[in-house]
Amino acid sequence: MRAAGLSLAVLLALATASCDSSTSTPAPSPTTSSPAATPSASSATPTALSPTTARPPTPPRAFNAAAATATVRYLAGELGPREATSTAYRRALAWLETRFEAAGYQVERQALQVPAGISWGVPVRAGTTWNLIATKPGFDPTAPHRIVGAHLDTVPQAPGAEDNASGIAVLLGTAESMPAPRLPTVFIAFGAEEPRGDGDSRHHYGSRAYVASLPAAQRRALRGMVSLDRVGVGSVVPVCTATAGQVTLQREVRAAAARARVPTRSCVNRSSDHWSFVRSGMPGVRMGSTPYAEYHSARDLPPVVQAAQLGRMGRVLAGWLQS
Repeated sequence: MRAAGLSLAVLLALATASCDSSTSTPAPSPTTSSPAATPSASSATPTALSPTTARPPTPPRAFNAAAATATVRYLAGELGPREATSTAYRRALAWLETRFEAAGYQVERQALQVPAGISWGVPVRAGTTWNLIATKPGFDPTAPHRIVGAHLDTVPQAPGAEDNASGIAVLLGTAESMPAPRLPTVFIAFGAEEPRGDGDSRHHYGSRAYVASLPAAQRRALRGMVSLDRVGVGSVVPVCTATAGQVTLQREVRAAAARARVPTRSCVNRSSDHWSFVRSGMPGVRMGSTPYAEYHSARDLPPVVQAAQLGRMGRVLAGWLQS
């Protein structure tokens, strides 16, 4: 019995030694972090990402034409005419600022002074207006980026559903539905685009002030600016250059439209904020400009704007920003 007891003790010792000498990774001490093991394909419980693991970018949501139409109804149907120095313009600015912030953007107001003048036959006073500039946290203006802009103001007599609540609706809808475009994108609502007299010096005040504020490094980093101006009428998307020879960006946007199966037409047009960029040596195009009977009149009301056309514009813009 004594020999049998010794043999049993020897066997137990050998078994214990065998377990202690296995190649499994020891448990980390309380002060040592250990990466989670990669689950097998059949694992039922996914392993959580560690704090340093890069998460895939959030895919864009489909552009919501119904929500864009609601934006048009609010701006043109509830607020009405939004001349650049008016109380209604300030209300529109504050509302848009809130929407951008809710979507995770940092928002800056850029103040500028505009003179008194005549806007489409109506006297307008001198005063202060603002651009609204929305960027995602961490935006580096000296790194390659794009700009999407639309003017928020109207001529004094027009509710401005098509000109230009439609542009703001596509601007905001795109910003809300595209959390991570291929290049960082600045979204700008420009003030005082509408004329206060004749000629370039009495037009596009907000975009001219913005361009004038850009340092050389930021100008060099801009890869393209799209101005959304009168984008809710028609069934074809106009993509306009400011000069006949400036076609590279126009081709990019039209190629995005072709991939989205949206018909486009080319045009040359300086009557929007893209011209402020082009005349300063930066690439810019305008989306929009289809003629319509209610232009700059009290009849420019929400029913003028077509949800289907807002949707086409949104798909083209999203395609360009993803390319």
